[in-house]
Amino acid sequence: MGVGRWAFLFLLMLTAILVAAGDSRRMGFDKLFATMAGTPVIAHTIRAFEEAKCVDAIIVVAREDRHEEIKTIVREENFQKIRSIIPGGKYRQDSVRAGLDHLDSFTKYVAVHDAARPLVTAEQIERVLQQCANYGAAALAEPIKDTLKRADTDLLVSDSVDRHQLYAMQTPQIFERQLIEEAYRAVYAEDLLVTDEVSAVERLGRKVVLVLNDDFNFKITYPRDLPLAEFVLKRRKEPAAN
Repeated sequence: MGVGRWAFLFLLMLTAILVAAGDSRRMGFDKLFATMAGTPVIAHTIRAFEEAKCVDAIIVVAREDRHEEIKTIVREENFQKIRSIIPGGKYRQDSVRAGLDHLDSFTKYVAVHDAARPLVTAEQIERVLQQCANYGAAALAEPIKDTLKRADTDLLVSDSVDRHQLYAMQTPQIFERQLIEEAYRAVYAEDLLVTDEVSAVERLGRKVVLVLNDDFNFKITYPRDLPLAEFVLKRRKEPAAN
């Protein structure tokens, strides 16, 4: 990437909200503090945003009983972009709204990212921001490759689902600040539940451009995901080592 484009990204004033307030019920333990390649999962996630030159500030939204542990990680890893560590809410959208309420006045763009996606890279973040700067809203996504079936409550297949033009949504999802704030005001005014920020923006009738992901960025959901994520991290380091 040329110097001119870096200068452009520096002017965008991007704050990242890392959503880390889940209860990890499917894991049986707090996945964000599980060790992966010798480092807590959440540290890998924060590091990607630290390394992304386009990111100015990071807000971590987490359960209050984890704040001291996160502060320790920030000190030990010497992270410089953390601006706030704040309590989350009952639902994911409540945690995102809490992050929006803590934005600094300089913020022009907002990235929302699941802290349980530690394989995100600085390059992915920068690609999504570039498209957001063009369209006002952008999100990382991956085309559905598996065959999809619809089933009834007894898990009996009823029909097939055409996967053409279907995408699995990922994060980061990046928006113009005014747009995501307006979208969240509408969500709460209508007492809605949304599973991601694109869903909130869609309700305003705004288009969101997808940025196709060609690298691993899966969410740590089950214990089996940890060794796979660790393997990916090790493989990424091999070319640099050689």
